[in-house]
Amino acid sequence: MAIEKVGVVGCGLMGSGIAQVAAQAGCQVTVREVSQQLLDKGLQGIEKNLARLVEKGTLSAADRDQVRGRLRGTTNLEDLKDSDVIIEAIIEQLPAKRELWGALDKICPKPTIFASNTSSLSITEMATFTQRPDRFVGMHFFNPVPVMKLVEVIRTIATDPKVFDEMVAFGQRLGKTVVRTSDRTGFIVNRLLVPYLLDAVRALEEGVGSVEDIDNSMKIGCGYPMGPFTLLDFVGLDTTYYISIIMFDEFKERRFASPPLLKRMVLAGWNGRKAGRGFYDYSDPAKPKAMQLT
Repeated sequence: MAIEKVGVVGCGLMGSGIAQVAAQAGCQVTVREVSQQLLDKGLQGIEKNLARLVEKGTLSAADRDQVRGRLRGTTNLEDLKDSDVIIEAIIEQLPAKRELWGALDKICPKPTIFASNTSSLSITEMATFTQRPDRFVGMHFFNPVPVMKLVEVIRTIATDPKVFDEMVAFGQRLGKTVVRTSDRTGFIVNRLLVPYLLDAVRALEEGVGSVEDIDNSMKIGCGYPMGPFTLLDFVGLDTTYYISIIMFDEFKERRFASPPLLKRMVLAGWNGRKAGRGFYDYSDPAKPKAMQLT
């Protein structure tokens, strides 16, 4: 089955990015949000991204208009029923996903493929919320979706191999480098990244170095584009903390356990860039200042 009609649930940072790249790849895209206000905000973000591409000369005005013509917003879940594939990018909470997948399973025909953009939750468990576990996969994009080239395509023990191959090909059509993986918590990227980020927090707690010294060590010493604390602030401390809880629950290993400092920062609402404060103070976003936390 050729994938031409794409449904996206959620029009936040991830959902709007997924909708944009699918429309740019020539697909007819319907993106759904729970309110008109959230939908308008997401669609405006897509408009800004497309305008930026036109300004840079990487997208013509005519192509931009064609991309717009392939995008449709809605607040009605029923409008997704004719999709060849539906990609979910909503809040990382199983009860919300259970409700969504159960509803979609009832309104979508059997051939429709379901894919979750989750970064940490079990694809297998989500598949049990439907009557089509053989047509359920994970499709984990990275933020910002239009810029980041990687997508993890995740199969469960129940996923039909032909469906898995079809979704790998779809990811490649979107212009992404696709990595294949199985349904193990954290998949590939977070399985390696999260322990690294948590260990950086432990190093800070133990006085190994300051926020700036540890960041500079990894940037200059290892050639990383940004240090662990800058990356934590970008991803969101709350997001990393939540993923660490899921991973520790799965593996029961210390390397996946959240350090006390990270937990306390999340409790205080110091969640990084989006909160204006994390391991750095973003009072002046152009010149973040490292916080003294120990």
